[in-house]
Amino acid sequence: MAKDKTGTDKALSKRGAAALPGGAPVSSRSEIAAFLSAARSVVPAAGGSGRLAFALDATMSRQPTWDSACKLQAEMFDAVGKTGALSVQLVYFRGLGECRASRWVSDTRQLADLMTRIDCRGGQTQIGRVLRHVADEATKKPVSALVYIGDAMEEDIDKLAVVAGELALRKVPCFMFHEGHDPAAATGFREIARVTGGAYVRFDQNAAAELAALLRAVATYATGGRPALEKSGGSAARLLLEQLGPGKPAGKQTGGGSTRS
Repeated sequence: MAKDKTGTDKALSKRGAAALPGGAPVSSRSEIAAFLSAARSVVPAAGGSGRLAFALDATMSRQPTWDSACKLQAEMFDAVGKTGALSVQLVYFRGLGECRASRWVSDTRQLADLMTRIDCRGGQTQIGRVLRHVADEATKKPVSALVYIGDAMEEDIDKLAVVAGELALRKVPCFMFHEGHDPAAATGFREIARVTGGAYVRFDQNAAAELAALLRAVATYATGGRPALEKSGGSAARLLLEQLGPGKPAGKQTGGGSTRS
């Protein structure tokens, strides 16, 4: 297992990777502050525990907004870490075939530090490897949810949907946050959200407050499941409950996953 400047992590296998076919806005200071304020209010679900995989596209197309996005994501890790009931794993890809995952940790300060040392490198997306890794992790021990942030999708959506189906069977909803406005990414992210029973939302300058609320709801779901989400209230919780359907766990619904653009 290789170790690079980002610290202790592991390179992911290329098994299950999808075949590859041949400027996002920057959040304002006030929007970042709104995100951080909401993220800090994450509270643990009573008696709950869970595992949340947090995956990032670190390819060069995200470079223009990477510094501000990285700060947001690191602060979110810190807030989620205060729940004390949630284990988090950071997964990221970049460059020519590099795809790595951290250990599962409850002290998310380690992951925040790791993320600040990740820089963007040119290469194509490796969403298939991320989905495969999380599906494999879920066979060892349940994974409550996957949060993914990216701006592009350069893979075969039909192949990605097959792996997404495995995640649905293992009850792992994917919450897909889309930076920018790439139409292929929007289509692919929505489909992954639909298949897994997750949700899709824009990750841009106009959605900072909503993003914060959705991440808080995802953390609540990861620690306490549907009962905790129902008790938490709020529009973000209602959005996630709508796509789960009445009394249905993730991966069992027959309709489309929730989207918000």
